Amino acid sequence: MNVLRIATAVLIAAGTIGVAQAQTPNRVGTFKDWSSYAYADKKGKVCYAASQPKSQKPAGLNRDPAYFMVTARPAENVKSEVSIIIGYPFKEGSKVTIDIDGQKFAMFTKDDGAWVENAAEEASLLAAMRKGHAMSVSGTSKRGTVTTDAYSLAGISASLDAVIKNCPVGR
Repeated sequence: MNVLRIATAVLIAAGTIGVAQAQTPNRVGTFKDWSSYAYADKKGKVCYAASQPKSQKPAGLNRDPAYFMVTARPAENVKSEVSIIIGYPFKEGSKVTIDIDGQKFAMFTKDDGAWVENAAEEASLLAAMRKGHAMSVSGTSKRGTVTTDAYSLAGISASLDAVIKNCPVGR
């Protein structure tokens, strides 16, 4: 994974900086198909786990790289914000569906990003990710194309543990 590209995506998704101000994070560790990173910004330390899809359907679409991220920002009391940068603009008002071994979670969209619709479900989503085997993310582009990205969950537990260790929130 391109560390600077992921850092930029995380920072933009968090709404904390513009592209020109992106900082290069330190890789905390790589855990199979997931990696964890940490950096400091003007508000404090930020840590995140990130992965890219193993496959994308339909194949051959012209889109930027996609990332699935779980971010912690202790200074803002954010423990585990789940977000996606999909690599294309979503259809306005559309929803994203995360499917983990048949368990589904809804996300709202804005531009090329998506966040958990009901924050109270974030803990359930993370628990499902830790226990799960397969995760897919389905969304609709501004042009109406339905896409499905398949992610591996191999290494997610260790990657999330590294985020918790490096950015403890509310302990």
